[in-house]
Amino acid sequence: MAKSKALKGRIRSVQNTRKITRTMELVSTSKLKRSQDRVVASRPYAEALREVIAGLVTPELSERFPLLRQPVAPKDGGPVRAAVILITSNRGLCGAFNSNLIKEAHRQIETLEARGHTVELHCIGRKGAGFFRYHGRAVTSERQDIGDRPTPEHAESVVAPLLRDFSVGTLGRVDLVFASFRSALVTPPMTQQILPVTPPPRGGRLPDYLLRPDADSILQQLLPLYVRNAVYRGLIETVAGEHGARRTAMKNATDNAGDLIERLQRTYNRQRQAQITQEIAEIVGGAAALQG
Repeated sequence: MAKSKALKGRIRSVQNTRKITRTMELVSTSKLKRSQDRVVASRPYAEALREVIAGLVTPELSERFPLLRQPVAPKDGGPVRAAVILITSNRGLCGAFNSNLIKEAHRQIETLEARGHTVELHCIGRKGAGFFRYHGRAVTSERQDIGDRPTPEHAESVVAPLLRDFSVGTLGRVDLVFASFRSALVTPPMTQQILPVTPPPRGGRLPDYLLRPDADSILQQLLPLYVRNAVYRGLIETVAGEHGARRTAMKNATDNAGDLIERLQRTYNRQRQAQITQEIAEIVGGAAALQG
């Protein structure tokens, strides 16, 4: 009897867990739709910005703009400092999503250090900062306030000090590690170099721009905007990837809970059937003893 009560208690516990995971799955599905819409809406602007910069940048202009200038390697006397911006989530329960991003950041840090850089780590999200701090690596800056709705202002606040240091020549390189959102099920970690700016390759026939006032003045505004937009896209794509990963993880947990409940229910039914059979046998045996 005691074992039957324990089974019933475990069944109720798993049923309650399934309700929680099912609710989290539905919440993540709703948030994923909004985040995915934000990613899709940002792409035409990013593509237009990319085309304009590809059409404006020439080798002559590249020498006059600090954000376009390719730095000298540290071993040849160039800037030693490099920065890695790692974007993770503030919460867990999303499978291997955060661990994959952390592995990608760790790989990039090792690559830069092998080239002679001193790497500064800037973490957006609690999970990445917590991991590296636990393993003894200093975190130069940490942001946990951005949440599920990143804005261009958030991106600007993250990248502004790095732009300033790179422009004056004290910072040699900035890399962004984020989740590239390709679909709800495919969000691989990705490293993108955002400083120095690498001009996009020119397409076929370029538009014939009428520049007012001139290319220098326009690039002076567009290049920082291009970098901020890259960080903004990294933020929104990582948020969408997080919700997709959490939805998948919670769906798997809900399905596994359902399978476990079925197995527990079968075990409980067999045990209850055996108990009833034993009780009937005892009653029949007692009646036969009284009659005999």
